Amino acid sequence: MKLSIIKTKKQYEAYLDWVDLMFDKKIKPKTTEGNKVQVALLLIKQYEDAHYPIPLPDPIDAIRAKMDEAGLKNKDLVGEIGSKSYVSALLNKHKPLTLELAKIFHQKFNIPAEILLS
Repeated sequence: MKLSIIKTKKQYEAYLDWVDLMFDKKIKPKTTEGNKVQVALLLIKQYEDAHYPIPLPDPIDAIRAKMDEAGLKNKDLVGEIGSKSYVSALLNKHKPLTLELAKIFHQKFNIPAEILLS
């Protein structure tokens, strides 16, 4: 397969089929064909990023998800973020997420700044 920038959905689907075929053939990564597969995957990703963008999650939803992962409750943020009622209002989207709080959540939960500032 000759590789080039994917411009149409038909090309995109052809690349997907070709990559599937290469995976079925169990092509080794450090071969000529393996390198072509890696380039094809990059071209596929570029096309998908342009044509099928994934929207950023809501900042508060991201914070809640990270809290769930860490097993934290609202009360665990009291003191660090504010009072019990402030934490509750923030996490229920009744209070805005300030830049200062975004920095705290970025540091505490490693949430990307672009999500917190969206």
